[in-house]
Parts: sequence; structure tokens; C-alpha cells
Amino acid sequence: MSLKKYLFVATISCFFLFALPTNSALAQATANSNPIDLGDTTWMLISTALVLLMTPGLAFFYGGLVRSRNVLNTMMMSLVAMGLIGVTWCLWGYSLAFDVNGIDANHPFGQGIEAFIGGLDWVFLNGVTAAEPDPIGYAPTVPHQLFMAYQMTFAIITPALISGAIVERINFKAYFWFLLLWSTFIYSPLAHWVWGRGWIGASGALDFAGGTVVHISSGVSAVVAAWVIGSRRGFMTQPYAPHNVPFVLLGIGLLWFGWFGFNGGSALASGSLATTAFVNTLIASAAGGLTWLIVEWVYRGKPTAIGIASGFLAGLVGITPGAGFVLPIGAILMGSITAVGCFFAVSLRAKLKFDDSLDTFPIHGVGGTIGALLTGVFATNGLLFGNPGLLWTQFVGVAATYIFAAVGTLIILKFLSLFMKLRVDQETEQQGLDVPQHGEEAYGQDFEFTSLSMNEFSNEPQ
Repeated sequence: MSLKKYLFVATISCFFLFALPTNSALAQATANSNPIDLGDTTWMLISTALVLLMTPGLAFFYGGLVRSRNVLNTMMMSLVAMGLIGVTWCLWGYSLAFDVNGIDANHPFGQGIEAFIGGLDWVFLNGVTAAEPDPIGYAPTVPHQLFMAYQMTFAIITPALISGAIVERINFKAYFWFLLLWSTFIYSPLAHWVWGRGWIGASGALDFAGGTVVHISSGVSAVVAAWVIGSRRGFMTQPYAPHNVPFVLLGIGLLWFGWFGFNGGSALASGSLATTAFVNTLIASAAGGLTWLIVEWVYRGKPTAIGIASGFLAGLVGITPGAGFVLPIGAILMGSITAVGCFFAVSLRAKLKFDDSLDTFPIHGVGGTIGALLTGVFATNGLLFGNPGLLWTQFVGVAATYIFAAVGTLIILKFLSLFMKLRVDQETEQQGLDVPQHGEEAYGQDFEFTSLSMNEFSNEPQ
């Protein structure tokens, strides 16, 4: 071998012996300086997509429960939230919910106004990047933009839940503005109170994934909205039978699937906590559906498809506040107890002849309340484990949510009524809202005629 070849081989050997270890060390140093974890980021990307899927799932769930002439309008009330709040959350909602005006990330409680509302540092997503985690420390191993997007999906579905109480009669224009105001002045402050280093979270109250922020707030607001807008014309005197039960079953399937991101993703990282929330979500919903089925079978003689779907949903709602805090047996009990409470709440609502059309409060309001209180019982730092004070703390959080959501919703609706009609006129309501409000119909006139003709023989309103 020539001298030149020896020199070439020696140079290459030196490169592998010295350059590669140096590059490896540099890569390791870079990894150590960047807290973003690929596994956590992957899980949170999936969870964000799962929670977003829940809103179309809700559209199918609610859409199947109304009459065919209103199905598009009902589904649109979920879908419009995806567009409107998807934008406003980026512009100001996220900042109001989670910014704490530069407070120390280790500070346990907001000072002054920070205890009640976030700041404006992150409006228009200023400083919210994909390269680093949030500076407050909410999700220290995933990009800040991803945490923002994940929280956006919660902000989207929460006011969409309210629509179930006011379907088939609310003016879509009024609903549009209601979404804008409610998400800004009710959801963002409440999310800040509980998750954004506000006063409820600082008090020690537990809400893993939205028992108060999502379900109680939407359920209570639904009652107020139904009361202000009024009952459907002909309520309790004409049939309001669900027009498409398979839609309802498709909806609950999508909701249950998405709920694994809703609860499991609230761990904000992959690992044991996400696994705990995932498993508890699975078994609590199963227990809720089974319990509702049995109770309905005993009390009414027949187990129904809508009944088991409602039971699954009740179980999901009930476990949400405690998904990461309870043992599996506790999750089963929470799902089952919540289903029983929601079943009788639905029955009571019918007896009171109150037109919460799709039982938003009996499922989400009552279910969220039971779940939040049971978290104080079954959490591993709760009543059964020697800490009765947690139950009182949970009650305070629930009571504050009731008052804030009820009063805030009433003010928003009364304000809107000064500028526009909250409900459609009698002719539009009788015709159905799809064509007058959107210029579309779901199935065509032949289906509508058949559906109406069949409903004439039904003596049992929903």
C-alpha cells in the first residue's frame, strides 16, 4: 500500500475515533438542554386529535336525538364552535385562561387579579412557540403550542354541550354570539380558576379533566339558557321522538373514543398517570352503561339503545374529575353511582316538564357534580383515605362553578336579547330550522313526510 493510501486510512480512522464521539456528546448535551420529550409530545398530539373528534361525535349524538327537520341545525351548533372558538382561543381565550402575567412558575397562588383571570401576554399567541414548553410549567415536556392546542379542544366542546338544552328553537345568530361571549367571559376565567393557577386550583380542589370546568359549567348554563329562551312550542303536547337512534350510537362511540384523549391526555405526558386515567375512563364508562341498562330494565321494563348510550356518557362524565386520582374499583363505583344519579335526574326533569331538550343538565350538570364530589371520597388523598376535608374543598369548587356559570349565562343572554331575538318565530319552529336558518335539508321531503307521519302515531314524547 502506498504512503498516500496509508495517510488516507489514518485520516478516516481519526475521524471515526474522535469526531463521532464528539458529535455524540454534542447531541447528548443538546438533548439534555431541550426538555421536549418525544414520547410525551406524541401522546399529546394524539390526545389533541382525539378530543377534537369529540365535537363531531357530539354533533351526531345530539343530531340523532332531534327531529329530522332540525338535524342540520343541531349538528351545526357543534361544528360552528370548532370554527369560532378555534380562532378566538388563539386570539385571546388561551391567554385569559392560562397566562399569569409573568408570575413565578413555582408560585402556588395568583396574586390579586391573577387569582381570577389570566393576563394578555399570550394574545395572538405571542410567545407561544413550538420549540419550547410553556414558561409557567403546565406541561414541561411538550411544546407550548401543543399545550395551547390541547386546551383549545376543551374550550370548543364545552359551550357546544349547552346547545343540547336549546335545540329546535334558538336563533342561530343569537347562538353564534352566545358562543363568542360565553367562551370568553365564562369558560376562560373558569379554566383559569381551576387549571391556570387560579383560586380554585390553589384551594386544593381536584378536577383532573373538567368536571367543573366543562361539565358543571355547561350543564348549569344549559338550565339557564332553556329557562330564558323558553320551551319548544308544543312541548309535552306533541311528540319529539329521536329521528335517528343509530346517529346517537355513532355519537357515543366517537365520544367514548375521544374521551381517552380527554382524560388520558390530561396527564399532559405519557406514562403511568396517563395509563391510570385511560383505564379509569374505560371501566367507569362501562360501569355507567351497564348500570343504566339494568336500572332502566327494572323500572321501565325494556333496556333501550338510547338508555345504554346515556349510561356510557354518564359514566364518562362522572369519572372525568377524578380520572387520575382514583383506583380502578373507585372508578367503577363512580361510573355506576353517577349513572344512577343521572337516570333519576332525567326522570325528574320529565316530571317537572322542563324543556332541557336533550337532558344536558341531568347528564352533564348532575353527572359532573356527582363526579366532583365523589372524587373527594374516592381519591387516594380523599375521604376514604383519611382526608375528609377534601370533600368540603370539592363542594366549594362545585358551588362556585354553579354560581358563576348561572349568573354569567343569565347576563350574557339578557344582554344579547337587547340586540337580537333569542329564538326563531313560530312559523320557523314549526317548519324546522334547517331550511329557514341554513337553506339546506338533511334527507329531502319524502323522508320528512314519512318521519312526520310515523311520529303522529307516537304518544310518548321524549
